[in-house]
Amino acid sequence: MRRAALRLCALSKGLLPPGRGLTQGPQDPRKQGHFHIQEACSPIHVNHVRDKLREIVGASTNWRDHVKVMEERKLLHSFLAKSQEDLPPRRMKDSYIEVLLPLGSEPELREKYLTVQNTVRFGRILEDLDSLGVLICYMHTKNHATKMSPLSIVTALVDKIDMCKKSLSPEQDIKFSGHVSWVGKTSMEVKMQMFQLHGDEFCPVLDATFVMVARDSGNKGPAFVNELIPETPEEEELFRQGELNKGRRIALSSASLLKVAPSAQERTTIHEMFLSTLDPKTISFQSRVLPPGAVWMETTKLKSLEVCHPQERNIFNRIFGGFLMRKAYELAWATACSFGGSRAFVVAVDDIMFQKPVDVGSLLFLSSQVCFTHNNYIQVRVHSEVASLQSKEHTTTNVFHFTFMSEKDVPMVFPKTYGESMLYLDGQRHFNSMSALEILRKEHPVDP
Repeated sequence: MRRAALRLCALSKGLLPPGRGLTQGPQDPRKQGHFHIQEACSPIHVNHVRDKLREIVGASTNWRDHVKVMEERKLLHSFLAKSQEDLPPRRMKDSYIEVLLPLGSEPELREKYLTVQNTVRFGRILEDLDSLGVLICYMHTKNHATKMSPLSIVTALVDKIDMCKKSLSPEQDIKFSGHVSWVGKTSMEVKMQMFQLHGDEFCPVLDATFVMVARDSGNKGPAFVNELIPETPEEEELFRQGELNKGRRIALSSASLLKVAPSAQERTTIHEMFLSTLDPKTISFQSRVLPPGAVWMETTKLKSLEVCHPQERNIFNRIFGGFLMRKAYELAWATACSFGGSRAFVVAVDDIMFQKPVDVGSLLFLSSQVCFTHNNYIQVRVHSEVASLQSKEHTTTNVFHFTFMSEKDVPMVFPKTYGESMLYLDGQRHFNSMSALEILRKEHPVDP
């Protein structure tokens, strides 16, 4: 707590950079955060995002044509650059987009986004963010020599999604904005923000960072993307932050509990938890009892199964990443509500790695589990795996991490096995990755 208080004090004095969460209060979405757009930008309708993506890629709206279309896309291979130097550099403003979700002005659209609590479904927002992130990258890599893009751009990672305290109303318009903020050789970081209309001004609701990768026209191997040239000090800072984010992700991967042992402090935490569950009457390592007000981690699981139909395919005829995120989120939300015994609110989403694409026709198995709790916060992990109808072999495709806040304090979860202990520590790491300012501001996040 002392460390959190010191960070919050430093933030208030401007000694530290702001957290990933957005600040409260009315904002112009074109001037929010570090990025400034000088030119006027007419927002496109949210329903037109997928249409634009199909047009850029040349995807068919009919499933029966998907094989033919994918074969035709292979002919675009000759338009791929041999090196990054062969591509014209781009500016951040070149990829800037605004998208309007007119919940207030188009009531017929509202039903798709409505929860039973009369709020906005966050799972639908995840779908919209995923589509927008891909479109932003196609704007950055636009090739004027061909009508269709030779690139296959896919979501590699959801680095972070942070919520502001304002809940979402289903009766007010929502606006998304975003642009490419960092570029490697074949990958791009995309910053996106979301605002909702309050009175006559748009107020910030969400801040997201996605990482996209470019592949060749057949989606078989990596492809080069245009270099990004920052033009202002603010843009240079954004680009520098992208470099830091890349370094952080590499460091976190190297320190993964799947690769290295827990730290000394983490080992002490697990050992103390183990000792607190020993039955003092038996003086045995085999006899385990729960401390008062605690639950075993193994009892917090929920599972679901989805049949991946063609309706949920993306423009490359794999299952849409936004659909996977929505299904994982809704299962995680149900897990948090069931565990906490009250309504749960999303606080943050982070470190969603898309390890393997999901084919149409696959069986999608989702397993959700509470892996860490703190006061009224619940950290939920969702493991996603697929199997074909013919094969019994399951393959991991995604691991999702969600942080929820319950309306009341929740029990502690205790691991029984070494594997569960690693899940507990991993959940603790994800929870601790939120800044003190973000945690203290999460008073009224949004519903599922």
